[in-house]
Amino acid sequence: MIKIELPEKVKFIIDTIENAGFEAFAVGGCVRDSILKRDPADWDITTSARPEQIKALFRRTIDTGIEHGTVTVMLKNEGFEVTTYRIDGEYEDSRHPKEVTFTPVLREDLARRDFTINALAYNDRVGIVDEFDGLGDLEKGIVRAVGVAEERFGEDALRILRAFRFAAQLDFEVEEKTAAAAASLAQTLEKISAERINTELTKLLISDHPDDILKLYEAGITKVILPEFDECMATEQNTPHHCYSVGVHTSKALANFRSDMASSKNELRVMRFALLLHDFGKPSAKTTDENGRDHFKGHALYSEKLAVKILRRLKSDNNTIDTVKRLVKYHDYRPECTEKSIRRAINKVGVDIFPMLIPMQHADISAQSDYKRDEKLERLDCMANIYRGIIERKECVTLKDLAVNGNDLIKAGMKPGREIGETLSWMLDRVLEEPSCNTKEILMGMLQEKI
Repeated sequence: MIKIELPEKVKFIIDTIENAGFEAFAVGGCVRDSILKRDPADWDITTSARPEQIKALFRRTIDTGIEHGTVTVMLKNEGFEVTTYRIDGEYEDSRHPKEVTFTPVLREDLARRDFTINALAYNDRVGIVDEFDGLGDLEKGIVRAVGVAEERFGEDALRILRAFRFAAQLDFEVEEKTAAAAASLAQTLEKISAERINTELTKLLISDHPDDILKLYEAGITKVILPEFDECMATEQNTPHHCYSVGVHTSKALANFRSDMASSKNELRVMRFALLLHDFGKPSAKTTDENGRDHFKGHALYSEKLAVKILRRLKSDNNTIDTVKRLVKYHDYRPECTEKSIRRAINKVGVDIFPMLIPMQHADISAQSDYKRDEKLERLDCMANIYRGIIERKECVTLKDLAVNGNDLIKAGMKPGREIGETLSWMLDRVLEEPSCNTKEILMGMLQEKI
C-alpha cells in the first residue's frame, strides 16, 4: 500500500472529522504530488460531512465557498480547504455549475474532477482511493480527463489549458482522446477571464517545459488566447542568423532560459514572458530584399508595443508590464565591449534590467542558427565580465551614485531649477567616461572650471 506522509495539521483535520463519524481524505493535487515526490503547494480535504458539521468541529473556520460546500479550517493562521463530497449540476458559463448536490459517496465526488491524476484521495486508514486509474496514468506519464473529456471541458473550458499546463509541469503528455477534445473545444476558452488564462499560461511558462507553447499552438489554443503567436509561427526568417520560424525560435529561446538561471521565481516569470514576447513584432517589421533575404529592422520597438498590449489584455500587474517592456525593448541592444560603453549601457537600460539582459540574449542567440554564434556568445561573455567588474568596483552608473547631489550645487551658489538637473547629468556623463572622477572634490572642481 502506498504510504503518504501527511502534514500534522492535515492529519489532525482528517482524524477530527473521522472521529466524529464522517469520512475525510486528502484529495487532488496534493496526493498526486506526494506520489511523485514533489512538494504539494497546498493540501485540500474532501469529506462526507456537511459544511455546518465541519464548522461545529473546529474552533475557527471561514466560509470561503460554502454554497459549493467549501469551508476553510484555520489552524494557527494556516488555512485548509475542506469540501463536502458533491455532484455538480449543469454548467452555464464554462466555469460554474448552476447548482451542486451534496453526496455521501466519495466516488461521485471524484468523478466530477478534471483529470485522473487529480482524482486521487488518501488517508492513513484507507490508503489511496483511485477510482479512475490515476495511478496508472501517473505511471504512464499522461494527463487524461476523468470520464468523457468533452464533458469535463464543457464544465470548465479552462481545463483545456490546464491539461497542457499539467503536462508541461510534470513532463507528461496529454492523452490522445483528451488532446483531441481539447483541440475541438479550444474556441470555448473565449469565455474564460483574462486573469484565469494568465494564471495558467504563467504556470506553463515557469515550468521546465515552457516550449510546450508549441503544443498549445498545435491544439489551436494560442489562436484563442495568444493569436500573435500564431502569426509568429507563420513568419519564416530567411536570413543567415536564423533557421526557424519566429514562433519556433521563440519556443527554443524559452527552453534555453533554464529555471536555475533566474535568481527567483518572480525573475523566472518575468524573463520567460519577455522571451515569449521578444520577437512578436517581427511579423509587422518583416521586409524582403531583392535577393530574397528577410530583414526585421525596428522589430524590438514593434515587439515592445505588442508586449504592453498583450500583458494589459492578460491583466498583468504594472511592475511586470514595465519590466517585460524594457527587456523586450533592449533585447537586441549590443553595446561595444568596452568598460566605457558598458557603463553607459547600464545607465541607459537600467541597473535592474542590464543583468537580466545578458542571460536573455544568451537564450536568444542559442536559439538562432550557427552563423556567427560563437562570435556573438564571446561578445556576451565579454559584456558579462566587464559588468561584473563594474559592480565589484562599485563604479557610479546612475545619478543616485554620484558623489554630488542637488543640495551640494545649491550650497555652491546655484539656483534651484532645471540647471541643477542638467549640471548633475553633465557630471554623470563625465563620470561614466572616467569613474575616478566620482569624488566631491573633483566634481565641484569641474563645476568651477565649467562656470
